[in-house]
Amino acid sequence: MTAYILRRLVQLPITVFGVTILIFLMLQVLSPSERAALYIKDIPKNEAQIDRVIKRYGLDKPIYVQYVNWLIGTVDQDTGSRVGGVLRADLGYSRTGREPVIDLLLRRLPATAELAIWSFIPILGIGIWLGIIAAINHNKLIDQLARVFSIVGYSFPTFVFGLLVLMLFYAKTGWFPPGRLSDWAVQIVGSPGFVQYTNLNTFDALLNGRFDVFLDALRHMLLPIITLSYLSWALLLRVTRSSMLETLGQDYIRTARAKGVEEKKVINDHARPNALIPVATISGLTVVGLLNGVVITETVFNYPGLGSAVAAAAVSLDVLTVLGFVLFNATLLILANLVVDVLYAFLDPRVRLR
Repeated sequence: MTAYILRRLVQLPITVFGVTILIFLMLQVLSPSERAALYIKDIPKNEAQIDRVIKRYGLDKPIYVQYVNWLIGTVDQDTGSRVGGVLRADLGYSRTGREPVIDLLLRRLPATAELAIWSFIPILGIGIWLGIIAAINHNKLIDQLARVFSIVGYSFPTFVFGLLVLMLFYAKTGWFPPGRLSDWAVQIVGSPGFVQYTNLNTFDALLNGRFDVFLDALRHMLLPIITLSYLSWALLLRVTRSSMLETLGQDYIRTARAKGVEEKKVINDHARPNALIPVATISGLTVVGLLNGVVITETVFNYPGLGSAVAAAAVSLDVLTVLGFVLFNATLLILANLVVDVLYAFLDPRVRLR
């Protein structure tokens, strides 16, 4: 196990290196002048500024030199300091966010992380539980209802379901507003007496003893959580149900039952651990998707996370912000695949990672 993890950790930089090549090649679709314009915040942009940026970042040099400069930066001839460089967390300037791309990503990440944390438990807990219940009660009423629930959820476009719950629970009733906080809560969170421990409003509110702010933050997140959970439940339910049905049909399950093993123990100790192996992959990718920001959901509910930021960047053709998000997304996905592979061994002792 330890040797496998070490090998995968050694492979991580190689995989990330391949991702950076692909992202850099995407940039080559633009001309040097167009790429130089991405680094200039002034509008309008004159030729002199563009020429200075081209020379500063070496955008007129051979492609392999440009790639190295893009990774580690270049030395400014005027100041002697190193500028740019993805490895130095310099991803360029975001026109839509009006700040460096890395600052935009870090500023929006807590909102998305908070939404992901609160969505994680219902997505995995309820989705997997419903799949197991449906498989145990195969072809019974509860199984039929679960299948209808899954098919409807899987067929629903995200923006349609999001708009429906927004219309019902906000436009009609006003119970659960979009955004992240109410105006009065924003003033409290921004006041000197409110300490930002984590930049996660619900957790910081509890740590500051402001239960009213906690409830307000949770009230704003409830509709996005419902939207993400229902659409994710549908997929997890189907995968879990199919895997559980296949496992329950195995010889060792029939043998355990023939020996008189209690049905509850057959399900919990023999069937469920093996059935959860394919579910682990789906679950890992689902969590990564939440951390990367669910673009449509955050846009529908005007939630200020990574997803809504990259949506605004894409609409405005803010190339550097979109590519910075892609690099962030790819890194998280690579790490998630490592975690999922390791999780296999804990779910099923028969899996030997060598």
